Amino acid sequence: MTYAAITGWGKCLPPATLTNDDLATFLETDDEWITSRTGMKERRISHVTVSELAYVACARALAAAGKTAEDVDLIVFGSTTFDELCPNAASNVQRLLGAKNAACMDVSTACTGGMYSLSVATSMIKSGVVKSALVIGAETISPIMDWENRDVAVLFGDGSAALYLEQSDEESGVITEALGCYGESRDILSVEGWGMKYANKGRVLGQTNWAFLGQEIFKKAVAGMAQACDKALAKAELSAEQITSVVPHQANLRIIDTLVKRLKMDKEKVFVNIHKYGNMSAATTLVAFVEAIEESFIAKDSYVLLPAFGGGLTWSAHVVKWGNRNHALATTDVKLPECDKSGLELVTDIINAKKSVTN
Repeated sequence: MTYAAITGWGKCLPPATLTNDDLATFLETDDEWITSRTGMKERRISHVTVSELAYVACARALAAAGKTAEDVDLIVFGSTTFDELCPNAASNVQRLLGAKNAACMDVSTACTGGMYSLSVATSMIKSGVVKSALVIGAETISPIMDWENRDVAVLFGDGSAALYLEQSDEESGVITEALGCYGESRDILSVEGWGMKYANKGRVLGQTNWAFLGQEIFKKAVAGMAQACDKALAKAELSAEQITSVVPHQANLRIIDTLVKRLKMDKEKVFVNIHKYGNMSAATTLVAFVEAIEESFIAKDSYVLLPAFGGGLTWSAHVVKWGNRNHALATTDVKLPECDKSGLELVTDIINAKKSVTN
């Protein structure tokens, strides 16, 4: 049987940090309010495009795998904040990397975007269409954020991560997955003003209103991820006890805690980094996974469970069989251009730019 082993990994977080105290300078909130409700302490704000974030993450993933850009057969880019819709963002990453042999596609499923992209790439390798792939989850939410809406402004940040997959005869990579969607509830998490529906309607690009029904989203998130985990584990013929580590989507610490209780899993098995980055939408689960690998939280030859949930309302869970290596084979000098502003300064620039256009 053919598998799609994960042999490379990399992440790229922009250097500018926006803290809870920073948010309190222009929103009616404080550190205690945000931390107690979400588990978040800070998030990153990007000074570059989402393709640039993805490019650096991909370069690091290739280095970790000991591969070059010409080894890549496919690039699958999960995001909701693509630089452009046509041409696609994956083609820009191909250009930046010099991955001239790679087919390119974008995937848009909100916070599950990175994980749905992992399913696409894995399936194409298993079916023999390609032999290798880069999987990307990346977002720059900050330019389209409604910074006057406390309910959402405190939750989201920018970032990226990438995995390199290659064909293998040994059981490795995604073993099983479960994907689904609560389409009838899609309006409880939506971004008004972002998409062709609003073209030529007098709206300023980036000027958005967010629908975010927190309690309903909480219920759907837990239910969706729980059923996805149950389905993926059943397909793999594994019990919860056989899972060595769980790396969930980092949307809210209360959601993570409730999911772990629902699955009757040991909390010590769960990787959490929500306090550092907040919710980076399509990048979130992949960034957490990469960080868990880098910190040796993922044990060699173990099973990992990756649940996720996002707008749409999409949900997923992947069971990954990890291999016997969790160290990078090499590193790269590729990095982001310097940033001379703080996270608060970057956000202030975004807010002022929108005001200047609307006025």
